[in-house]
Amino acid sequence: MKFTKMQGCGNDYVYVNGFEEKIPQEKKPELVRRLSDRHFGIGGDGVIFINPSDIADFEMEMYNADGTRSQMCGNGIRCVGKFVYDKGLTDKEQITVVSAGKIKYLDMTVEKNPADGDNRGMVTKVRVNMGSPILTPEDIPVRVQGDEAVDVPVKVDGKEYRMTCVSMGNPHAVIFMNGVAELNLEQIGPSFENHECFPERTNTEFVEILDRGHVFMRVWERGTGETLACGTGCCATAVACVLNGLTDEKITVKLLGGELFIEWDRQQNVIFMTGPAVTVFEGEI
Repeated sequence: MKFTKMQGCGNDYVYVNGFEEKIPQEKKPELVRRLSDRHFGIGGDGVIFINPSDIADFEMEMYNADGTRSQMCGNGIRCVGKFVYDKGLTDKEQITVVSAGKIKYLDMTVEKNPADGDNRGMVTKVRVNMGSPILTPEDIPVRVQGDEAVDVPVKVDGKEYRMTCVSMGNPHAVIFMNGVAELNLEQIGPSFENHECFPERTNTEFVEILDRGHVFMRVWERGTGETLACGTGCCATAVACVLNGLTDEKITVKLLGGELFIEWDRQQNVIFMTGPAVTVFEGEI
């Protein structure tokens, strides 16, 4: 099986061309676990199969490193855009990608190098219309009272935190605090992920406000653990920041693996995410 290793802000996945590689569906979870293993496999935060679609230009079939399905990955979908353009699966610089039934719109920045005789160029950056944030608790889902889960208390490992919950097609709990860089995520992350108030588990963002336009974020992703970046987590963080009056509607999210620019267009109620997409290497396994 041929594969491509790609990363966006250090959030790395193994990409498989589903047009050419036909893997039986029932074998994918075990295959994903093997490929994602950083010691005995290729290594990555998960595996993404790029497939044909009847309702969009392409389908993104995404799996976490533990073999469970996931609905959306902001860094992952940017790399899908780079994959299909750079490999000539499309000539369009604006495409649609469906994941778990939800269609996203990608606008790709293509850089050309005339010195190399390269007329098509390659994708260096992707802007994604991530759609509208979901704030209704039962749709996130999170078990809290009220119409929104904004600045609500949650007790984890005997300590009370304040969380704001948002879904970007997958659930997020955003925790604002100081000292994020020193936080022991290996200890606290699983306790948030598997907390009883999250019926489908959750991704958890620990966020420190730097100023009205910049925040620092670390993330614990369900089914994977701490990753260097999380695109949907950055989108959820931007929404949580605005809802709590902490930042403007356009922010730069600083991550362990780089930076993402997030804009919440309140008039359209749409989140835009812009960031890099990088091919690391190609291989066969």
